[in-house]
Amino acid sequence: MVPMTMTWDDVIALAERLPETEVSTSYRTPALKVAGKSFARLRTEAEGGLMLFCGLDEKAALLASGDPAYFTTPHYDGHGAILVHLDLVDPQQLRELLTDAWRSKAPARLST
Repeated sequence: MVPMTMTWDDVIALAERLPETEVSTSYRTPALKVAGKSFARLRTEAEGGLMLFCGLDEKAALLASGDPAYFTTPHYDGHGAILVHLDLVDPQQLRELLTDAWRSKAPARLST
């Protein structure tokens, strides 16, 4: 079976189930926000990838897993953000990471 390749449209479809998510821009690139705060951004930099906010421990675990879907760049060293290759990521893992990123930025009234 060929794995499903995720696209930005798929990311939007996953995020639309999260309350008050809006499609927007951040640094002149497509982004997702909740309450005006970005939680995901489609990077146009040379390395590409989807940037998702996450905890530093989660980032370290994802990178240590050896899964080629997850990477980082020196720009994100020390920051709670993971970069994701959409063409390699498992859709269910992406859904979980996206939800966690949303939860990290959503107001408490939404994330209970």
